[in-house]
Amino acid sequence: MKNVESKITLEFVKEEELEDLKKKIQEAFGEAVVKEFGQQDGPIPDDEDIDEAFHAPDVVAYHLVESRHRIGGAVLSIHTETQHNSLDFFFISPEYQNKGFGYAAWKAIEERYPDTKIWETVTPYFEKRNIHFYVNRCGFKIVEFWNQNHPDTHECEEFTESELSIGYDESFRFEKIME
Repeated sequence: MKNVESKITLEFVKEEELEDLKKKIQEAFGEAVVKEFGQQDGPIPDDEDIDEAFHAPDVVAYHLVESRHRIGGAVLSIHTETQHNSLDFFFISPEYQNKGFGYAAWKAIEERYPDTKIWETVTPYFEKRNIHFYVNRCGFKIVEFWNQNHPDTHECEEFTESELSIGYDESFRFEKIME
């Protein structure tokens, strides 16, 4: 990984930009899925999951911007009463990966929300890059492993066959307690 001294800024995503952001999320997430499991029938995550996240209460979406280039995005749930916030989607576009932008972007998010008490996020078991990033770079702790013997009780809907075939029912939940 190349170390960069970059300043990432967070730029609010406008309503008319959500479709483009959705495609970029699917491109970034889909690359790891294809690499691990081969080509899939539909986009991962599917349109419905992303649309639901975009329109959930307390959600804010950002473009991650470095030197006027949109290099990725973040969808956050910010709960001002509890300050137990979550990173729902976070990605660096493939062409900008392995350059230190992910860590710089995460620090920008932490700076934007200094009152956060706990950050939470989830990633599938096969996403070793993400697991390394959250645990070893950003200071998250793995607090739960969802699988067939310990299902995600927060997941209200059933997984699609496509999602099950690539292990989306097997994910790690991470927390970072801010001090």
